[in-house]
Amino acid sequence: MTDQTRPTRRSVLRVSAAVAGGGALAGCTSIPGSDDGSNEAGGDSGGDSYSVTMEPVGTVEFDGVPETWVANNASWADMGTALGREPPAAVWMTSRYHTRYYDEIPDVEVDTEDVVALYQDGVDKERFYELNADVHVIDPNFLMNRFKGWDESDIEEVGDRIAPFFGNSIFSTGYEWHQDYPYLSLYEAFGKLAEVFQATDRYDAFVDLHDEFQASLDEIVPEDESERPTVAIMWAGSDEPEEFSPYLIGEGTSFKQWRDLGVRDAFAETDVRDFHSSRGSVDYETLLEIDPDVLLFRGHEAKTREEFQDTVVAFMEDHDVASDLAAVQSGDVYRGGPLYQGPITNLVLTERAAGQVYGVDEELFDRQQVADIVNGDF
Repeated sequence: MTDQTRPTRRSVLRVSAAVAGGGALAGCTSIPGSDDGSNEAGGDSGGDSYSVTMEPVGTVEFDGVPETWVANNASWADMGTALGREPPAAVWMTSRYHTRYYDEIPDVEVDTEDVVALYQDGVDKERFYELNADVHVIDPNFLMNRFKGWDESDIEEVGDRIAPFFGNSIFSTGYEWHQDYPYLSLYEAFGKLAEVFQATDRYDAFVDLHDEFQASLDEIVPEDESERPTVAIMWAGSDEPEEFSPYLIGEGTSFKQWRDLGVRDAFAETDVRDFHSSRGSVDYETLLEIDPDVLLFRGHEAKTREEFQDTVVAFMEDHDVASDLAAVQSGDVYRGGPLYQGPITNLVLTERAAGQVYGVDEELFDRQQVADIVNGDF
């Protein structure tokens, strides 16, 4: 993709409408009912065109605040919720869009019943036409590199005929195709989406809340690194797992809570390589040699804590080898968090993680304050 400014669908429609003698434009329009230069999303575009720049898509122009949108994954979807937007019309995989975390927040409900899965045994370009979104919050390089069948011409077609792409793959830093443009932190990406939705006041409020939250974590994490637990983060694909995909704690947003809590990566000083680079696996014998203090398993976020205990943990407790692991014997086997997290889910997941690794049992952030920001009552 280039850094050249690309017109959105609204730009094309504006020309067509003028030739036809006028008429209302579909898609991105300013929010009605506001005469003070603001809109419902909390910005100050007042219906004027504006542009937002982010690699790798470059500078994208908008004629008004997008309404219908598509998100690559739950990281971006959660950012949209934090900015007071309706859920995206589609995400890559709906099974990984976990909305259970919003149960923690009063007056915030996210209905995903009508959210479409972009990936359905492939990614059909016609699905983008059917969705007819105002913006696709997707890194186009992800679409071209994670699924065979899309190339630059397909990205150009969807971007020109429907709506632009605006995204950066942030959850993992393990992709080779992402090496020639920068990764963004969670809040860097969040800030860019806030510009798109003209909701920078909500973003600023979350930044303040996040800063306070980070300060509370500083009081929890032991200064002496040797006093922090060793953790092993893995993907467990079943309720009775025998092998696991290992994840080394990296710079992607999916590891933010573990970096912020200063845990020690049990795999970091071993021969175990990250799943993204090796596609390898570890078994119980390998884990027993390393014997981490805490075992964290991804792939089970749809379960409650009790359901996870009754399936994965119960299986390990009865397993000939797994039962010898220190973490199994001490009861320190937990759900390890999802691949994707945004500003709200990060607060929930980090607080949960603090309880898992440091035994913290009090609330570390104000739920009502989160709700107030989402609902514009701040």
